[in-house]
Amino acid sequence: MRKADSKLQPIELEPPQIDAGWDEEPSLVFANGHLHPDPKVGIPLYGPRSLTTPRHKAEAHIAFIGTSEAIESARSLYEKFAAGISGDLEHAPFPGSQRDRGFRCELRLDSAAVECITRQEQLEITNRRRVREKFELLLELSKAKLEILTQKDHPLDYVVFAISEDLYRQCRVTDYVEKGKGPIHRDFRRAFKAMAMNFLKPTQILRESTAGTLTSSSRELDHASRIAWNLFTGLYFKIDGLPWGPTGLAPATCFIGISFFRPLGSTSTLRASVVQAFDENGEGLVLRGHNFHWNETDRSPHISAEMAQQLVEMVLARYQDERKQLPQRVVIHKSSRFESDERAGFEKALSCVSQYDLVALVPVSEIRLARAGHYPPLRGTHFNIGLDSFLYTSGYLETVAKYPHGHVPSPLQITDHVGDTLRSQLLREILVLTKMNWNSANFSGLLPITLRFSRLVGDILREVPEGQTPQPKFKFYM
Repeated sequence: MRKADSKLQPIELEPPQIDAGWDEEPSLVFANGHLHPDPKVGIPLYGPRSLTTPRHKAEAHIAFIGTSEAIESARSLYEKFAAGISGDLEHAPFPGSQRDRGFRCELRLDSAAVECITRQEQLEITNRRRVREKFELLLELSKAKLEILTQKDHPLDYVVFAISEDLYRQCRVTDYVEKGKGPIHRDFRRAFKAMAMNFLKPTQILRESTAGTLTSSSRELDHASRIAWNLFTGLYFKIDGLPWGPTGLAPATCFIGISFFRPLGSTSTLRASVVQAFDENGEGLVLRGHNFHWNETDRSPHISAEMAQQLVEMVLARYQDERKQLPQRVVIHKSSRFESDERAGFEKALSCVSQYDLVALVPVSEIRLARAGHYPPLRGTHFNIGLDSFLYTSGYLETVAKYPHGHVPSPLQITDHVGDTLRSQLLREILVLTKMNWNSANFSGLLPITLRFSRLVGDILREVPEGQTPQPKFKFYM
């Protein structure tokens, strides 16, 4: 046996290069080009982004479906919220929605725009023994009510389904097995959204317990001003208004988020792709890709080169239809690394645009920064360890001098990047895109809008039959 060489020295590794920086909080654009980073300040001060444009509606005509008591609670809630709601030390006041304040849009709650679920109809649902029967009967009933509302001769911008707590509790979800398919799990909200988009009217499901916010002492409910902000921000966007706009995004850029979902009742290996595409103004489209089989020995779903190419070509064709030109730049966000086949397919489809970037990003908790003092790192802090980049999209907010979350924030990691844009610019763009959630008026979120609603959108697309083309406008999925 060979004697160990006592002269062997340990291998010395050079430490990776480490650097850190911070990007200032991006501003948002409100009416007449006014800027502010916080929607809950910008809207009261200046009004929503589309205020002085043809997209702004001075009136919003709202219809209701539900039991008589649930509808009355919902109508009362909208009326009180429209007048404004006080805040407190932790919650910004909601300015309301009148011609001269808040979203500058008055509500019209026409008593003729109501379709009640009668006592007899409730009993017909609740007396069914099987949950699946209750679920499907309520879905069919709400479809019939929507059809009546949309055929009436009156203006209609937005439909509220005021669901009673009893119906919600009994019909919220159903699980069953169907012959020839795997186990099926259905959620009523998702099924309702998929069904309602056929009527081309945006909807809002409002639980009776939420509608009773102003008279409830339950600690489980959010503060009334927070509910009002989220409800009316979504309402304004759903009636085709723009609550605010982004800054710092290059013109003619198309941001694409790609994710995957399992079709309803599919086998364990079947997946479908979904694309969320946003322009530099933050306006989004939802497009459903093709089904494919995923080899579950792989850590995450990925698609073939051909399918990757088809997905991007589908987005580019839709962009050209909408804008009458191709984008000059495309950025693709994905929550898993780009496999070699995927990358080849994406790049082939993108050969017709001037610049593009493929960016994989994911929240991580294994690597964090520790900041001296009592607060976590500032939102906008970024750091590099070798070739890996990290960005804090949640953290201490310098602009409001507080940390609004109760947990230790985790950064996003750029796990993969191929393309033309500097990494620093990509990080700034991600920071901007975390502020583009028009489903609430929160200051920002963890994920950019390209990926934030991927699971929500996929869950709704599961309910859209294979032969039916889903509506592309993002408002039908909110």
